[in-house]
Amino acid sequence: MVLPIYVYGAPVLREQTEDVHENSPALQQLIDDMIDTMHGAAGIGLAAPQVGRMERLFVVDLTPLAEEGEQPDIPSQPMVFINPEIIAEGETETEFEEGCLSIPDLHETVIRPEAVRVRFLNRAFEPQEMTVDGMMARVIQHEYDHLEGILFIDLISPFRRRLLRRRLREMARGEVDAEYPLAVDTPRSA
Repeated sequence: MVLPIYVYGAPVLREQTEDVHENSPALQQLIDDMIDTMHGAAGIGLAAPQVGRMERLFVVDLTPLAEEGEQPDIPSQPMVFINPEIIAEGETETEFEEGCLSIPDLHETVIRPEAVRVRFLNRAFEPQEMTVDGMMARVIQHEYDHLEGILFIDLISPFRRRLLRRRLREMARGEVDAEYPLAVDTPRSA
C-alpha cells in the first residue's frame, strides 16, 4: 500500500527514531508499504519518519541508477536497513545535489563523506555490515539522517537556507504539490 509522505514542517521529521526489537508481520507489512511508497514516488530511498513512523528503519533501491549505468556495482535491490549504525566514514568528501521526497522539488548541493561503513539488520533480521561508496553511501547517509531528525537542508550553508526560508515556510503550510500522496502536518509555529 502506498502511504502518504510527510512534508517539511511535520514534527515527525525532526524526531529521533526508536530501535526495532523484533521481527513481526506488522514490521514486514511496513517494509512492503515503504518500498511501494518509495517506488510510487520514484524515489531511491525512504525512511520510516517520512511515512509518520518512528521505527529505526529505511529502505533503499538504486535500481533506476543501475539501469541508467550510473551505479553499476550495487547489491541486490531493494535493500532494507533496520537499526542501522554508521560505524565509520571515509576521509574524502564529495559534493552532490540532493533532493528529498519530504521536500518536493527542492535540490541543493550537500557535502558528505564519499564512503561509509554501516552495520544493520536486513529484512530477515540478520546482522549485516558493509562498506559502500558513491551513490549508495550518499543515500544511506541521507536516510540515516532522517532517523536522527536531520534533513538535508540542515547541511547546506546558512546563506542558502535563508534564501529558501520563504519556500520552506510555504511548504510547511501545505502549499506544495507532488506526483505522490503527501501528508501535511502543520507545526504550531509555521
